[in-house]
Amino acid sequence: MSGARAAALIAVLLGNIALAAGADIVDAVRAASDARNFALAEREIQSYRSTAGVTPDMLEALSWMARGALDDKQYSRADKYATETRQLSLGLLNRAGKGDAPLVTALGAAIEVHAQVLAAQGKRADAIAYLKTEMSTWAGSPIAARIQKNINLLSLAGKPAPALDISHWLGARPLSLAALKGHPVLLFFWAHWCGDCKAEVPILARLMQTYGPKGLVVVGPTQLYGYTADGDATPETETRYADEVRQQFYAALGSMPVPLSTENFQRYGCSTTPTLVLLDRAGIVRLYHPGAMSYDALAGQVKRFLGADGDRP
Repeated sequence: MSGARAAALIAVLLGNIALAAGADIVDAVRAASDARNFALAEREIQSYRSTAGVTPDMLEALSWMARGALDDKQYSRADKYATETRQLSLGLLNRAGKGDAPLVTALGAAIEVHAQVLAAQGKRADAIAYLKTEMSTWAGSPIAARIQKNINLLSLAGKPAPALDISHWLGARPLSLAALKGHPVLLFFWAHWCGDCKAEVPILARLMQTYGPKGLVVVGPTQLYGYTADGDATPETETRYADEVRQQFYAALGSMPVPLSTENFQRYGCSTTPTLVLLDRAGIVRLYHPGAMSYDALAGQVKRFLGADGDRP
């Protein structure tokens, strides 16, 4: 084997080791953070950093420490980890680029945690102002939807629902939210690749069966992601694929209209799928929930806006 070929092989092997180590550090730190063992998580970070330096994977791992501390209501610790994650992430941007997935995850989480710490400390207005400043910085980037999600979590409830783009759709032609006033409306943001979305279908089907005759309308916005199960795809190919997924896995939702628009996901900050948004009869947002919900939790919310009709069998 020539020296050049050997050097190339060593470089490939070292690259593969680095990739494996990157995945390992995220898993190890996330597990330690979930167990609230932050001392162990810090040792894992320090050990990795001493050999590999600051990498996007290391920063994603550090962001899990921030999220774990936030969940444990250790707000000072959470903000410390979030601040470090943000500062180091910004330092890597020029080298790694805004499209590096672990870096996007890390920076988005750091922004989210700092805002949630402010809100938890009774500084909701400061949290919203901070997020809006970050949005102006990251508008158009992969982080923007996550920032908008956090703005919505803090401020959307009690306000008129943003309009939906209904210029493209799958299935039944959707009506505008303005045309649906007089009905409670549940927006179910889903993605063709999302297992949690498919798992929510029986819950929504039961909800529609029970409360659809009493006025509830369910609308299921989705968007294109640039790929299908077979890999990268053109918009035309992905649209056909998404419709096949809709017909196969979402048939229980009957004639649920499906607006097809990236703008809707950006406007509602849907960086998490599913995201569930409930509007009252006047089109006011009463629930904004990134993630799945149980039937009982959703039904309890829906009944509030059906009045006496919601209690009838």
